[in-house]
Amino acid sequence: MTIFSKIIAGEIPSYKIAESDKFFAFLDIYPIKKGHTLVIPKIEVDKIFDVPDEYLADLLLFAKPIAKAIEKTFNCNRVNIITVGLEVPHAHVHLVPTNHLSDMNLGKDKLTLSKEEFIKIQEKIISEMNNRNS
Repeated sequence: MTIFSKIIAGEIPSYKIAESDKFFAFLDIYPIKKGHTLVIPKIEVDKIFDVPDEYLADLLLFAKPIAKAIEKTFNCNRVNIITVGLEVPHAHVHLVPTNHLSDMNLGKDKLTLSKEEFIKIQEKIISEMNNRNS
C-alpha cells in the first residue's frame, strides 16, 4: 500500500481539496508554491500512462475545477500540470500555480508552511471551488 493509498484511506492525514469515486486531491505537504496540489487516482498504479483509460480520460476533468480555483486564489498566470511520478510509486499529477518557468522546478527548495497556513490555503481553494459551483 503506497503512502497515497494510506492518505485516501484516511490512515495518514491530508489537507483534502476534493474527492470523487475515482480521484482524490490534496495539498502537497512539500509544496514548491502555495496552492501546490496533488491529484491521484484511487487505484494504485505506478505510472501515469499505465492508468486505465477511463481514469486517465477523467483525470483532467476532475482536476479542471481545482486548477481554476487555484488560479483564482493565487492570482497566477496559469496552473500547470507536472507528471514526474518518481517520488511515490502511485500515479499522480502536480497542479502548480505558475507565473514563470522556474515555478515548476520540483527540485528547488520546498516551502515550509505551518499547519495553520495549510488550512488557510485549503479553505481558500475549497471556497473558490464552491463559489464557482453556485
